[in-house]
Amino acid sequence: MSAVNPAKPKPRNRHASQGGWKRQAAYLTMVLPGVILLLMFSYLPMPGVILAFKSYQMTVPTETSFFQNVFLNSLVASNWNGISNFTYLLKDAPMLIRNTVGYNVLFMVVGVILQVGLAVVINEMRNRKTAKVYHTIAFMPYFVSWIVVMYALYAMIAFNGFFNQVAANLGKEPIKYYSQKQYWPWIFLLANIWKYTGQGSIIYLATLTGFDEQLYEAGSIDGASNWQQFRYITLPQLMPTIVMLQILAVGRIFNGDFDMFYSLPNGSGTLRQVTTTIDVYVYDMLKKGNLRNSFGYAGAGAFFQSIVGFVLILLTNAIVRRHQPDMALF
Repeated sequence: MSAVNPAKPKPRNRHASQGGWKRQAAYLTMVLPGVILLLMFSYLPMPGVILAFKSYQMTVPTETSFFQNVFLNSLVASNWNGISNFTYLLKDAPMLIRNTVGYNVLFMVVGVILQVGLAVVINEMRNRKTAKVYHTIAFMPYFVSWIVVMYALYAMIAFNGFFNQVAANLGKEPIKYYSQKQYWPWIFLLANIWKYTGQGSIIYLATLTGFDEQLYEAGSIDGASNWQQFRYITLPQLMPTIVMLQILAVGRIFNGDFDMFYSLPNGSGTLRQVTTTIDVYVYDMLKKGNLRNSFGYAGAGAFFQSIVGFVLILLTNAIVRRHQPDMALF
């Protein structure tokens, strides 16, 4: 018997290969701006982590210094001081953790309910043009600066603001919102809902549009109500997206919305106990140029914030992977 010759491999299509590379190049070009920003603001500053473990002192570089930049030369020349910078952070740690974590947990719980609800309501609208109009209206606050919101809020709740003028016309005493702490958790919650609900619903809405309509048709034939369709069809399919986004949100639970917490109180020192988060604290440390080693204290706060967030992502993902492996990030 004659040996059977093995099939020869088909020659590669050079033009197809070039076309594939061109498509990949286009995708890479689209990703490039995000990658550049990630490198500039997330990876290039990483050597500055050593500020958390140094007693930073401004040192003018000499002619023989390797770094002629004042900051870099001072960073290298400053003495190590171990974890001394963290002791200053620990003095206000209970307040900082309570405010930062407490507000973020509140925003996460309320936010996911409202974002999913908004996405479901818009997805159920039969008139797509009307749905787009409503979603655009809900999404627009995301582009409004917190500085603009701060001025609008001040016009409403200042001592001579709109709310107190209405209260005076009704014969009630005016409320000093900027000196009474009990109102501010609700103010922050309402501001967060107003600004981020529309933006946060985008991913859920995109996920909903990919669901199989035949499942809903079968549910309608079997007599399932809208609530039952949401509970037994929509929510189970949406749960992987919800879990994924909440895992990422847990990683940011020690990161407060700096612009909101810093701008809205309008510099009121009376509200410090309920408005100072870790981000605001770090910024205040950097502003205090007369405070010895303010850069070191700020670096310690930021380092603590990043490490705890990283650990929380790992722990949360491990818990999810143990109970629902398909929903884990990695």
